Amino acid sequence: MPKRYRQQQAGSHSVAPMANAANHATSRAPRDQLDRPLGVLRLSLTARCNLACPYCLPDGVEPPGLLTLAQRLRVIEAAVALGVSSLRLTGGEPLLHAGLEELIAAVQPLRKQGLREIALTSNGALLSAERARALRAAGLDRVTLSLDGTTGAAVARMAGIGGSDPQGRERRGAALLAKVLAALEHARAAGFDPQQGELKLNAVIQHGANDDQLLPLAALARERGLELRLIEFMDVGNRNGWHPAAVLSAAAMVERIGARWPLEPLGRTAHGTASRWRYRDRSPEDGGAHLAVVASVSAPFCGDCNRLRVTADGIAYTCLFAAPGSGLDLRPWLQPDSPGVELREAIAARWSDRAARWSEERLEAWERGGPEGAVAAPAHAEMAYLGG
Repeated sequence: MPKRYRQQQAGSHSVAPMANAANHATSRAPRDQLDRPLGVLRLSLTARCNLACPYCLPDGVEPPGLLTLAQRLRVIEAAVALGVSSLRLTGGEPLLHAGLEELIAAVQPLRKQGLREIALTSNGALLSAERARALRAAGLDRVTLSLDGTTGAAVARMAGIGGSDPQGRERRGAALLAKVLAALEHARAAGFDPQQGELKLNAVIQHGANDDQLLPLAALARERGLELRLIEFMDVGNRNGWHPAAVLSAAAMVERIGARWPLEPLGRTAHGTASRWRYRDRSPEDGGAHLAVVASVSAPFCGDCNRLRVTADGIAYTCLFAAPGSGLDLRPWLQPDSPGVELREAIAARWSDRAARWSEERLEAWERGGPEGAVAAPAHAEMAYLGG
């Protein structure tokens, strides 16, 4: 069982105005069976990705029946009416979606109805200076880029770069590393300010695969004035060969980094996924002053999870660890003649039925002294399909 780390609680399309939308969201915001509110919509724009990271392993092809721009706008509008204040655009790799900027621009009117934040998670390989400026101009608030190593060899390994020639793989990994580092600077230059939390760096750490990159990644983030978010290797999907022994716990990550740069705990905000820490040698105003860890396995946060996931083909899932086929197909309520109230009611009903807490149940079994297989692991939908 991984060492437990207890987190501390700390364009041409537009959206039609909704009458009394704020009051509607307040009075009709659904709560699930564990009294968790709906607050975040993670909307996947594509299941495709330009990388093949071994912890994700995307299909490389789209599911049939992708939502149109108009249908995505209806989903976002309904979610905001039900209390969603944060929109996270995901994939696959969302920068592969040609209509990304148009979608971001089209949802701006929903800021008057309760939408406070629009964020994007990307591997950064396709984020040019021009694209970063376009995303900012469209109204994107925050971007998080992913980087799982600081050397060509480590990046190649964690990005799934293949080939029989080790030197060739390393060269390609180094080229990808250079692209991501450039993307970080493109985003900064476009106005995404790391000190305001508008630009962050994600890294998935897997024991025996890239845990040797932990300190180098922390050093890189400190040097570049970025908050680094370290994510435990998760059993999302059925292809990544997950096993508890491959999990480097958040506690172990913090211990290793804290031994090099002493840390002060800041805790986890309500409904947040990350516990944050401050480097004691940096003031809160300094760039790169903070570190965050996402302990989905060793210290799960199911108890106040408020995230709804909608796939690129319009299937709503209420848990990252949901079984394939267990989602709700929203497309029957996304037809041109379907009243918007019916879509809201369908989403609200699914959320109200929600009782999922898979990660907590597994950890509770481990803590009772049961074997690692004490909680039978169900088949999980794939991460790239769900949108992470």
